[in-house]
Amino acid sequence: MRNFFSSIFIFFTLLTALFTFAQEEVVLPDGVRTIVIDPGHGGHDPGCHGEHSKEKDIALAIGLKLGEYIGAKYPEIKIIYTRKTDVFVSLDDRAKLANDNNADLFICIHANAASPAAKGVETYVLGLHRTESQQKIAERENSTIYLEEDNGEKYKDFDLSPDAIIARNLQLSVFLQQSISFAAKIQAQFKNLGRYDRGVKQAGFLVLYKTTMPSVLIETGFLTHKEEEKFLANPINQQKMANSIFKAFQEYKSEIEGVNTLIVDAKEIADLPDSVLIPVDTIPVQEMVEEELEPTAQIDLKDKYVFKVQIETSTTKVALNDPRFKGLTVEEYFQNKLFKYTVGNYVMDIDAALALRKEMISKGYTSAFVVAFKNGKRVSITAARAAL
Repeated sequence: MRNFFSSIFIFFTLLTALFTFAQEEVVLPDGVRTIVIDPGHGGHDPGCHGEHSKEKDIALAIGLKLGEYIGAKYPEIKIIYTRKTDVFVSLDDRAKLANDNNADLFICIHANAASPAAKGVETYVLGLHRTESQQKIAERENSTIYLEEDNGEKYKDFDLSPDAIIARNLQLSVFLQQSISFAAKIQAQFKNLGRYDRGVKQAGFLVLYKTTMPSVLIETGFLTHKEEEKFLANPINQQKMANSIFKAFQEYKSEIEGVNTLIVDAKEIADLPDSVLIPVDTIPVQEMVEEELEPTAQIDLKDKYVFKVQIETSTTKVALNDPRFKGLTVEEYFQNKLFKYTVGNYVMDIDAALALRKEMISKGYTSAFVVAFKNGKRVSITAARAAL
């Protein structure tokens, strides 16, 4: 009987979240114009520590370098830091800064702590704890609230239960796919740097819960592991870590805006030494050629914008008759090493595409969003709208 009432409660919680989501017009970013870089901890909150270094210092060094690289390559992007010096900022204020500035991306930088044997890098998006270790990491980062002036009093009614997190993820599921995509790109770049890849994970981080845009929390390594502490404390390697996140950001920006961008190394735009203290494994990558979409017959599509609704993204090819597509007529395109699947073809008609997006959401594709193509290539929604 207890399980029955629990199931009823969860059902109505999710129903409420879906209703709220339907009421709020959540708009996916079609470009990256404002980002918030959030170096974790600071001031009287040192975070975790190793024998010789503190998390707050590592996070700040990497965060400042990341902002420097992005600003040099993309001067048009507004870069906001939650802190640029060794000061304390509450978790609530960090999220509020991002929300108030309508940020298109939130990048939270941390370092990890566990047993001396634990090592590696991992990137988190909001979600349920899958393991005890993920729960402990979230609890450790969330414990910052008890260092605030009111000893966390303003969070006393804050709900991070599994039901609440599920509801919040449904409410903001439109951002989850983009968060996961960016997180995967970060992990791939760290792996190319030779770091041990612990993968993309989900956990109930308060700062991610409160942001309303694609958001990630990066654990750059374990300060409780002697070699990783030595690596992260070295300024050259801090630059290397920032460079890896920077390259992932370029890939993400290119994907969101639908344009092919040459991914540059930070040393091409900033003073970045070539040396690094750990070997970089050479991983052969299968060469893949980006496919052009075949224009639908009978209609002259030259120089016209075609709007579609993207419902799925995958690192591996998916059959167009796969059950996940529920019998829909689906097209595939390949971009930035990802297979992407769309429905609909609306020539110079974004309103029809937006209506189809709502229909797809009602069918369960909660991360569906509108994309635009011109001459078979994906382009920025902003440019396509301006041409209508």
